[in-house]
Amino acid sequence: MRYGPAATAVNAQALVAIQYSVLSFSPGECIVKTIPFLLLSELLILANSVSLAQGPQRQQQPPQQSQRLADGGTREVLISILIPSLPDAPFAATVRTEWIRQLPDGSSITLKNHRAIARDKAGRIFQERRTLVPDDGKSESGISQIEISDPVSHRLYICVPQELVCQLEEFSAPPFAHAPTAATTPKHPGGPTEEDLGQQSISGLETVGSRETTVIPTGQIGNNGPILVKREFWYSPQLGVNLISKREDPRFGIQNFEVTDIILRDPDSKLFEVPAGSKILDLRKPPEISVPPAPSN
Repeated sequence: MRYGPAATAVNAQALVAIQYSVLSFSPGECIVKTIPFLLLSELLILANSVSLAQGPQRQQQPPQQSQRLADGGTREVLISILIPSLPDAPFAATVRTEWIRQLPDGSSITLKNHRAIARDKAGRIFQERRTLVPDDGKSESGISQIEISDPVSHRLYICVPQELVCQLEEFSAPPFAHAPTAATTPKHPGGPTEEDLGQQSISGLETVGSRETTVIPTGQIGNNGPILVKREFWYSPQLGVNLISKREDPRFGIQNFEVTDIILRDPDSKLFEVPAGSKILDLRKPPEISVPPAPSN
């Protein structure tokens, strides 16, 4: 953390504003946020003034500013398209993400990214994770990590290519079941309402559309009025993946996900290899605990 030159004028109300960035990783996406906090410099400047008045003039050392912990702030996780470990349904594609948040003053924030995904005949899954960047055409969305899941060897690698480090975890693919349609979804009192949107072809694949509407009653999560949440899905039974997913939620804004550039063949096997030269941190092993030797008599 870097500070600017210390103020020399006496100002009892002086505040020094400092910012720092939090980089948040998650299974969803990676977001960089800048959170401001304040350091009160009043006491430092007043103490320096007293020394000037009481003693002879001499070269003054710049006052040292105290550091304080940055309390508060939030961490947000954006959950993207979910890809099941479905065998005999290979493909490669690009997931395009758009996140629009309306602010109380009427302005908005729009972030986007795109990332590569792939699945082979064995059900192994490759996914890039990229940072969300402003929708201004000036920022490049860099790769923050890659994930390789293998339902046969039961391994999950989460790698940071820039650091050449991979963490290895146990992986068990959950049982796969095709997403229910609006007509087959059971209705529960107070639960979401389902609407059948029919069928449409997306990138040459047949999809089934549905819209889910949920009303969060007043007071359920501390809200002073009902909250309306809408979700829309266009599901491909052939791939077992939503090719289009939309969510409108006043708490989190508008989230749009779209699977494009679909290639229906076995992807390059090199995608499912960890980056060459990577250090593997095997989290499947129990942690090593050193026991101090017993004291000798």
